[in-house]
Amino acid sequence: MKIEEIMKKYILMAVVMLSAFAANAQTTWTNDPMHSRLGFVVKHTMISEIDGRFADFNATVVTSKPDYTDAKITLTAKVASINTDVEARDNHLRSADFFDAEKYPTLTFKSTKLVKVNANKGIVYGNLTFHGVTKPIKLNVTFFGKIVSPMNKKTTAGFQVKGLLKRSDYNLGPKFPEAIISNDVKIIANVEFSPDK
Repeated sequence: MKIEEIMKKYILMAVVMLSAFAANAQTTWTNDPMHSRLGFVVKHTMISEIDGRFADFNATVVTSKPDYTDAKITLTAKVASINTDVEARDNHLRSADFFDAEKYPTLTFKSTKLVKVNANKGIVYGNLTFHGVTKPIKLNVTFFGKIVSPMNKKTTAGFQVKGLLKRSDYNLGPKFPEAIISNDVKIIANVEFSPDK
């Protein structure tokens, strides 16, 4: 075999190996705080719904697949950033009657598995921790698509996450019966992610 053919062979092998490495390289995506919202909804006195959010949170997605099926998701929120647009209520929620933000300052979620349902929908399983309690939770995820943002020129992916938890599982507000505040708490988050680099 001629030296030129050997060189071509090795160059081709190197290109294939580099392509495979690039395809499997992990990328870390972080949320855009200005276009992301971590919200919740509870029923009040069984006749209306009150919504709120955690204004200060960050989320990361580490993945090497374009369909995110191998995604590892981590979210951290500052409990003191809870906001329902009523200052007195927010202060009460931060108190020991509810979240006890001074003792338990952070809320965290770490994914354990992602199951793809179809091209745009999936289910994320993970562990949610707040108020000193960690419980497994299942969340429904809708993928809205991916574009190059006209504002920051970065690739941006949009997701909506919905789920349901029982506040009694986290010993949250035990003094307040369901007739006042529903035991069911709806989670709804809309998040835009871009890669770190």
